[in-house]
Amino acid sequence: MKELRILRAVSRLEDAVAIDPAIEKVSAAVHKYIQPQDLRDVLHGVPIGHPVHPLAVLVPAGSWVATGVLDLIPGTAKSARVLTGFGVLAAIPTAITGYTDWSELHKQQQRVGLVHSGANLVAIGLYTASWLQRRRGHHSSGKVLGYLGLAIVSGSGYLGGHLSYRMAAGANHSEDVPHRFPHGWQHLASLDELPEGQLTRRDVAGQPLLVLRRGSSVDVISNRCSHLGGPLDEGSLIAGHSDDPCVACPWHGSVFSISNGEVMHGPATAPQPRFEARVTGTSVEVLLPHAG
Repeated sequence: MKELRILRAVSRLEDAVAIDPAIEKVSAAVHKYIQPQDLRDVLHGVPIGHPVHPLAVLVPAGSWVATGVLDLIPGTAKSARVLTGFGVLAAIPTAITGYTDWSELHKQQQRVGLVHSGANLVAIGLYTASWLQRRRGHHSSGKVLGYLGLAIVSGSGYLGGHLSYRMAAGANHSEDVPHRFPHGWQHLASLDELPEGQLTRRDVAGQPLLVLRRGSSVDVISNRCSHLGGPLDEGSLIAGHSDDPCVACPWHGSVFSISNGEVMHGPATAPQPRFEARVTGTSVEVLLPHAG
C-alpha cells in the first residue's frame, strides 16, 4: 500500500530550515524558564523511566473527546462545558512536559515538534473560546468551536505519532543492545590496554561499549546514549555520589552512573545497559545478563 500524501508533507517538515529561527527562540526560553535541573528531570520522566508527556496528553485529549460525544447528547450542556474547561487547564502542564522534552531533541525532530505544538496551541485557543461561549449560553457556537479544536488536536496527534514512532523521539535508543549482544562472557581487552581513569570505547560483537578502568576494577556500560544515541566516550567524566563516577552525554547532557547505568539526570529516562566485567589473568571479559 502506498503512503498517504500527508506523510510526504509531514516528512518535508523535517527539513524545513525556515522554522529554525523560531526553534532557537523557543528553545532558549524553555531552557531559561524551566529550571532547575531536578524539575526538568521530573518533567522529562526520569523518576518513572519514560517520558511523562504521552501520559499527560491523555487527560486533555480524553476530556475533549468526551466533550465531543456529550455534545451529541441532549441535556448534557453543563457536563460538556466542565469537560471543555478541564481539558484546557490540563493542557497547560501537558504542554510544559512537551516543551521540556522538545528542547532536547535533534533539529529535524524539533521542526516537526514545533508545528505539533503550534497546532496544539491553536486547539487550546479554540477550546478556550468554546468554554467562554458555552458559559455565555451560546451552546451552538461553543460546539462548533469544540469540534474545530478536536479536528486540530487529531491532526496534531498525527504529528506527535510521527515524531515519536517515525523519528524515535522519546524512545530508548539502547533497547536493542540485549538482543544484539551474544550470550556468555566475551573478551573485551587486555587490562593493560585500558587507560587508568579515562573514558574508553571498545567494540565487542559489533556493540560499542564505554569502559572505565580504576585499578583492577573495570566498569562497562553501553556507549550509545539511551536518549538519542550520543557517543558517551566523547562525553565528560564527572564525580558522582559515594565515589560513583558518572558520564555526561556530549549531545544533550544526560548523566549516567558508570557503575550501574542508572540515569542521574535527564533528558534520558532509560538507563544504560550495564555489563558485568571480570579480570581473568590479564584479560578483561564482559557479560551482559539476559543477552542473546
